[in-house]
Amino acid sequence: MTQNRKIIMDCDPGHDDAIALILAGAKTSPLDIVAVTTVAGNQSVDKNTTNALNVLDIINRGDIPVSTGADRPLIKEAAFAESIHRESGLDGPQLPKEPNLKATNKHGVNVIVEHVLNSDVPVTIVATGPLTNVAMALIQQPKIAGNIQEIVLMGGGTFGNWTPTAEFNIWVDAEAAQKVFKSGIPIVVFGLDVTHQLLADGTVIDRFSRIENKVSNFVVELLKFFQSTYKEAFDMDGGPIHDACTILYLLNPNIFKLQHTYIQIENQSTLTYGTMSVDLNNTYRHKPNAYFATEVDVDLVWDIMEQALRSYH
Repeated sequence: MTQNRKIIMDCDPGHDDAIALILAGAKTSPLDIVAVTTVAGNQSVDKNTTNALNVLDIINRGDIPVSTGADRPLIKEAAFAESIHRESGLDGPQLPKEPNLKATNKHGVNVIVEHVLNSDVPVTIVATGPLTNVAMALIQQPKIAGNIQEIVLMGGGTFGNWTPTAEFNIWVDAEAAQKVFKSGIPIVVFGLDVTHQLLADGTVIDRFSRIENKVSNFVVELLKFFQSTYKEAFDMDGGPIHDACTILYLLNPNIFKLQHTYIQIENQSTLTYGTMSVDLNNTYRHKPNAYFATEVDVDLVWDIMEQALRSYH
């Protein structure tokens, strides 16, 4: 496993964000989650905050503060992924509409800025939703760039799932994504090219069903619902655990094959808005600004997930 890291999880839970939180918060995880911040994406920011609080309650991690962030993109109106995550953003399991845990009164963007500025070690930002909060933090206080170890994000790819060329997280706020990719901060990208290799199909769900503890049962409910919406929307046999890739990488970087490359975000065209231009063939001869995941050890991922789920009792 990787060395202990101080991380901020900026997310929009979301079934796959929930799994990322569960992996990061497990007893087997060396990651120090100093804050969870939420952003509008899969659902409204308030619903995403409720979902983050409910997930942390289920895994008994009420010690991790949750703060609500941006309720819309930098320029566009908000847009949600109800076709996949449905009305609550986390449909499937029965969850309380009023969580037992409470969010802080601080805005998520301020939380990112304060933690990064005041940390005695560089902080890793794990971004599994639109990049609005991260971009706003960089705009509010550019100095934080110097104390961010990495931005590890799920988004983009060489093809799309929301438009023919754009993935949802980047499409929601391409202006924010453009700001992040121009920041000079080390970035690791898990896009659809690699996340679509990790489908939680019936075999995977059956495997996790045999663990039979509170958290594993919750994950099984999440995956069953995710499987059904992905079958309906994309005719895929399992739900890709997109956002979990960020945490899997931090737990064991060797799971993934990464290519150092140059990435740009398109935000001018009505046809290709939100497209991630990934220069895998070094066409532009530009200095690389990100590591882009291309392959994953699928069997090892399910082993690590099972180990994490078994750590919960």
